[in-house]
Amino acid sequence: MTTSAPPLTPPVVVSVGALSPADVAAVARRDARVELSDASLAAMAESRAVIEALAEDPQPHYGVSTGFGALASKRIPPEQRAQLQASLIRSHAASNGPEVEREVVRALMLLRISTLATGRTGVRPIVAQTYVDVLNAGITPIIGEYGSLGCSGDLAPLSHCALALLGEGTVRDRHGVAMPAGDALAAAGISPILLREKEGLALVNGTDGMLGMLLLALDDLRTLVTTADVAAALSIEALMGNDAVFQRDLQELRPHPGQKASAANMLSALAGSPLIAATKTTGFTRVQDAYSLRCAPQVHGAVRDTMDHAALVASRELASAVDNPVVTLDGRVESNGNFHGAPVAYVLDFLAIATADLASISERRTDRMLDPARSHGLNPFLADDPGVDSGHMIAQYTQAGIVSELKRLAVPASVDSIPSSAMQEDHVSMGWAAARKLRRAVDGATRVVAVEVLTACRAIDMRAPLSAGPVGAAVLAALRSRVEGPGPDRFLAPEIEAAVQLVSAGDVARVASAAAPAPLA
Repeated sequence: MTTSAPPLTPPVVVSVGALSPADVAAVARRDARVELSDASLAAMAESRAVIEALAEDPQPHYGVSTGFGALASKRIPPEQRAQLQASLIRSHAASNGPEVEREVVRALMLLRISTLATGRTGVRPIVAQTYVDVLNAGITPIIGEYGSLGCSGDLAPLSHCALALLGEGTVRDRHGVAMPAGDALAAAGISPILLREKEGLALVNGTDGMLGMLLLALDDLRTLVTTADVAAALSIEALMGNDAVFQRDLQELRPHPGQKASAANMLSALAGSPLIAATKTTGFTRVQDAYSLRCAPQVHGAVRDTMDHAALVASRELASAVDNPVVTLDGRVESNGNFHGAPVAYVLDFLAIATADLASISERRTDRMLDPARSHGLNPFLADDPGVDSGHMIAQYTQAGIVSELKRLAVPASVDSIPSSAMQEDHVSMGWAAARKLRRAVDGATRVVAVEVLTACRAIDMRAPLSAGPVGAAVLAALRSRVEGPGPDRFLAPEIEAAVQLVSAGDVARVASAAAPAPLA
């Protein structure tokens, strides 16, 4: 869970189609405040008038005067409609399992507010404003990991958030203390809402949870793939490899944009390296390095291109009004299938595959540095006294265990479907499950890349008196501020964790970019 920082200024203004990925990260991870635009308030008031008119219509209208899902054929009399909406929220708040991370819940809440703000859901402005007030107060509903099938919306997670607006259920306050929602709202000076026609349905019918996790994963992966480029360059220095394969004209022969960006990063990270220069002046130069070194831009670049595709899907979702039924621009209320999570689920699965491969090639580079048959003069396992010391032998085991797990997490969730709601909802996306496993995959890949950075820096130190170039030296200095250099075996777990923190916080990418001839992409 990301540590919160003071709110950003100015606040994120939620307007129709205006929310950006950066806004989501700012609210979810840094507690930026949220405001509703005047245009959104006006749009909500206009569409609410349509719902109010339909509430008086003797003809049944789904979500307004009928039951839900498989019970949509039952007409609900006016005196029971408030109960209908509250009952929907209470019964659908049925999640179970480990608690979902605070940043995920905050992203989900913001994205539901964004859909409400389109004016296409028919809720009163006070409903959206109350949601904003709860989010700004730092109140976070407690949601279990299981409960969404990624269709008809992330029903259970969204229902827990809606339940908090009613002053029911359990939440955490800004300080992380668990308490009844009613107490948290009272402490923040927020009045619980009383739902009216259509409003309960509008609060739960969206793909906000899986979209929020997609956006957060992309935020993490942008830093991680650049860090992986740096890690690969460090490994090439440590193995005294060949940087000629990363030249721009060679990359342009296969014009994938991601490949070009990663190759440029690696070439920049290797600029001015005495270790690389030494391979060109010692007589024999290896013409071709192993694939894990030579083909790193092709693999890392494919990850980048996959991210670009996922970001395109996310941008379309951010511009969407996902609800059923919706109030159209010309004032009709229509049922639709826009709540189906397939578009998001597919790219979540695609990213899990790419993330697993990013980690896989990183582990292969690490293993090469530890093997005396392939490391070109380094001590076995980078041990100080091989035999007495084991060096980084088991650090690679840790990587291997994670990579194996990532391969299992790469199995698509979106190809599965279990019918629900008495076969009314007979095909579902499982996008929430795809998002949950992607979060685990990104965390695992971060740890794998961190071990490569740790190992490569140790190997570079063991090449003395030869040294790394400016970028490698900057990364090594950052690591050495937390982890000692080579020597007899020490307790290794804290050193791995220190490297993980440097990678996950973006420090490796940041110091590398600052030391490079040009900022890294």
